[in-house]
Amino acid sequence: QVQLVESGGGSVQTGGSLRLSCTASGRPFSSYSMGWFRQAPGKEREFVASMIYGLGITYYADSVKGRFTISRDNAKNTAYLQMNSLKPEDTAVYYCAAKSGVVAPTISTDYDYWGQGTQVTVSS
Repeated sequence: QVQLVESGGGSVQTGGSLRLSCTASGRPFSSYSMGWFRQAPGKEREFVASMIYGLGITYYADSVKGRFTISRDNAKNTAYLQMNSLKPEDTAVYYCAAKSGVVAPTISTDYDYWGQGTQVTVSS
């Protein structure tokens, strides 16, 4: 079992930045692929970014490319989502997800573990 805890959410104005953290416990973090998803009110959960275990390959939704960066620090058992140039449409609850080994990066059902989510609100 892996437990994921997100932090770093909050309220910012358009153009601001936030860094989300996802700290894992329970198993060696380095063997997991990590992903970030988000869900806005009244909308389905959508893919944001992912990093594939062992390959270091990253994927991003078109809507966040060039603004968001996913990274990880295996020594700290933590994944990050740096979010810059935030827009009101980025407002959502952000979730981190994990799967042992390789994952279909954009498919939420392919991930085995999920955090509780952290709210990000961007005001205009």
